[in-house]
Parts: sequence; C-alpha cells; structure tokens
Amino acid sequence: MNFKGRDIVSIKDFTKNEILHILDVAEKMVPIAAGKEKSELLHGYIMASLFFEPSTRTRLSFEAAMKRLGGNVIGFAQPGTTSIMKGESLADTIRTAESYCDVIVMRHPLEGSARMAAEFASVPIINGGDGAGRHPTQCLLDLFTIRKETGSIEGNKIALVGDLKYGRTVHSLAYALALFKARMVFIAPPELQMPSEVVNECRKMGAEPEIKHGIDDIEDIDVLYVTRIQKERFPDPEEYKKVAGSYRIDMETIKNAKDNLIIMHPLPRVDEIDPSIDATKHAAYFRQTFNGVPVRMALLALVLGVIK
Repeated sequence: MNFKGRDIVSIKDFTKNEILHILDVAEKMVPIAAGKEKSELLHGYIMASLFFEPSTRTRLSFEAAMKRLGGNVIGFAQPGTTSIMKGESLADTIRTAESYCDVIVMRHPLEGSARMAAEFASVPIINGGDGAGRHPTQCLLDLFTIRKETGSIEGNKIALVGDLKYGRTVHSLAYALALFKARMVFIAPPELQMPSEVVNECRKMGAEPEIKHGIDDIEDIDVLYVTRIQKERFPDPEEYKKVAGSYRIDMETIKNAKDNLIIMHPLPRVDEIDPSIDATKHAAYFRQTFNGVPVRMALLALVLGVIK
C-alpha cells in the first residue's frame, strides 16, 4: 500500500485493509511512542500544526508523534495571534503554511474545512477535527484501542453513549464499526441521537444498530464508548441545559457489566464518568489517550512516504 502524499480527511476514504495496515504500523510504533526506543525516521521533516479550535490531546499527541520520530513542528494553537484576525482566508493560510512544511495537521470549527483545505494544499492535509463533522485520526486510535484491549474489532458489541448528534468522534467511529461488522448500540436522549444519515449509512453497510435512550441495560456490552454533551456545539444554550448531565457512568451503572468490559472516552470529560471508575480495570480512556501517539506517528510516516 502506498499512502505517500495522501490526505487524511475522513475515515470513509479508507478501505478495511488500509485501516488494518495503519493499525499494524501503529503497533510497531508503540515502543517509540513510549520513549523506550529512539527514532530519527522523520528527521528533516516539518509538520505544521494549525489549530483554529481548542485541543489538548489531538494537538499534543501529534506534536509528540512528530518529535518522537525526529521531526520538527511549527504552527499555532491560538488563531487570534495570526493573520486570520486581519481577514486572511483559510485558503490563503493553507497556501502560506505549506510553503514552510511537509505536512499540515488542522483543526477547524467549520464542517468540511479539511476537505476544502486539501483542495488548496500540495502537501498532505490531516484532519484533526472539522466542526461536528469528522475526526478520522481519533477514529483510528479508537479502533486501535478496541483491538488492543479486546483482541479484535469484529464480534464486539459496542455502545456509543452521550452526544451522538454533535459528537464528530462517534460519527466517524460508527462508520468504521459498520465496516468491521461490529454490533452497535446508540444510547442518547432523543434530541442527541445519532443523525439519521449516519444510521442509514450503517444499515446500507449491513449493520443494524440498536437505538436506545436509557443506559440501564449494559450486561452484554463489550465496549462502552462515552462522550460528553458538547455545550459549544449547541446553537441554543437552553437546549443544552435540557440534556446536560443526561448520563453518568458510575459504579452502580456497571455493577452487572461483563468482567472484561472496557470503558472508553475521547476526552475531555466533564461529569459523564465518575472518577471512581478510574481505578477499575474497566477504565481504558487514559490508555486510549496514549494510543493517539503511535497511531499518529504511523499516519505521519505513511503520508510522508518514509514507510509503506
């Protein structure tokens, strides 16, 4: 497989075999990501990190990934310090940034912005999240985590819980899980259920996700994927107040859960997972966070063509 020069905009752009290849490459990167081995694989390469929206894990893990492989990073985390505040267009920002780097990682509040950036850029664009749209690298690290924690992706019953309407992570993940023939349950308030177009797409792929509003029946769940209610995506603050705190995972919630249940969360969390869960064997979300580094290392090395 040849990923050199390829944009990472949507998980839909990849076949099942391509996804598995990325995960396999990421597995080999784990010792480097953990600092147990050194690498100069990307020595001489520069990544531009353009974050028009707040981020902790995505931005830092991409920077860590690049530096762990011997590369360098330029960019910004505060668009207010750039010429965007002078009225510069996204297209012109991208054209400028590509003059200084070999690959661009971008997060932007507008859905579809990464696809548009890819049209203007001559270097690979990696989508670090575009509004409520797609987050392909989060999806890949989620798949990597599920495989690492359970041994496979296929065959698992996976419940996606919380804000399924605005949560870009679950939009990408639902498609990927359908591709892998995993069984899915969508648990959310009616106002925040998975968009019908995502549900219909999953069904066209042969999946039959269950739609639920309560979280009182998880005895047969293998993976509980929890998301926060995303206040910043709500056009009306009053609508947010109606659903805030809809679900909270605590010890009572998981008292009848499978012994090998894993709980995942893309983070940040607010109050949807009680801190008491952190000390249990079910909590996989901080291991999930680490997995972002080897997965993003793999993506950078692949699109820059230093490995195939």
